[in-house]
Amino acid sequence: MKKMKKLKIPTRSIGVCLLVVFCLWPGLVLALDNAECLDCHGDEGLTRENGSGDNGSASLYVDADKFNHSVHHMNDILCVDCHADISALDYDNDLPHPRELAGVDCAACHEEAAAAFGDSVHGKIKSKGITMTCYACHDYHYVTHLAAASVAERENNFCAKCHNPYQSHEWLPKQAEHFAFVECTVCHAPGVQRHIHLKFFDLVTNTFYKGEEILKILGVGYDEFMPMVDTNKDGIIDKAEFEILELMLRQKNDHATFHAELVAEVEAAAHKVNRGVAEKNCEKCHAADSPYFNSVAIVLTKEDGSVDQHQVDRAVLESYSLRHFYIYAGTRVKLLDKIGIILIGGAVAGVLGHLTIRILTIRLRRARKNTKT
Repeated sequence: MKKMKKLKIPTRSIGVCLLVVFCLWPGLVLALDNAECLDCHGDEGLTRENGSGDNGSASLYVDADKFNHSVHHMNDILCVDCHADISALDYDNDLPHPRELAGVDCAACHEEAAAAFGDSVHGKIKSKGITMTCYACHDYHYVTHLAAASVAERENNFCAKCHNPYQSHEWLPKQAEHFAFVECTVCHAPGVQRHIHLKFFDLVTNTFYKGEEILKILGVGYDEFMPMVDTNKDGIIDKAEFEILELMLRQKNDHATFHAELVAEVEAAAHKVNRGVAEKNCEKCHAADSPYFNSVAIVLTKEDGSVDQHQVDRAVLESYSLRHFYIYAGTRVKLLDKIGIILIGGAVAGVLGHLTIRILTIRLRRARKNTKT
């Protein structure tokens, strides 16, 4: 039986490996913690001269609490991942890093969104000498999840910063209703996916419930919500199950109801907004087979701005409890239709009944008239 030869590693190979490690050592050990940056930038009085502020300075302050709730921090993104030209901090100098830093390149991570934005009206204004940056809408350090944001929050934080919708939608009927329940990009970004979000709403305080709040009322956790509601276990909340959920909330003596909104998926296509492509075909919404209502979900918002979504049968949009979202021909509330038919039928029956009685009593009324004379 042959003996196995002992594996020998050439001394030269070891030397090459050590050389590579030493060459790469600065890059390997450099992982500046965000806390190091906030040691200085967490100071509210930190400013830079020659800025755009009222006193000729610009604030360099970063609110640590708000930053810690940002989507970047939650995904373990470091400050130096974005400010990539900071390779090390030299505390022997008054300023431990270069005074002038390169602009942050969001496209390095968000390639698809950057491409869509570049092909949008906002990206194209660069040819006119106007540069619109990502952080003009998304802010600098406090980028948050948008999935949980309401239509009002999305519009106020983005489009309404520059655009007054009432100055450019003269052709649109019932403008206030559209602006309240339909997100701008639903019509202005044709390639985006659309959803109906059903969120729990407090009728007393006129505010949306957080997911934790509504689950506390129901006495269940996030993982227990769907098994409790979806009694037939088909993965979809149908109309009957939806009505049972409403009944459960009433039994808890709570003032919660459902608030429906038509929103766009948070995806790259939402950035591709251009002139002349906005949806103006009213039938896209106002039709019984509207494709805009194919995706419906109950949304449980989380503390970090993300959501749990649970698929709902689109027939739920015909529920009387969503009458505030009634869209002519698009989401017919059948209960209201039945009530209307009953009222119309009752009125017609009353008129016919009255005429019938009048006809049948003609002789009797004539006889009474002759008797009196």
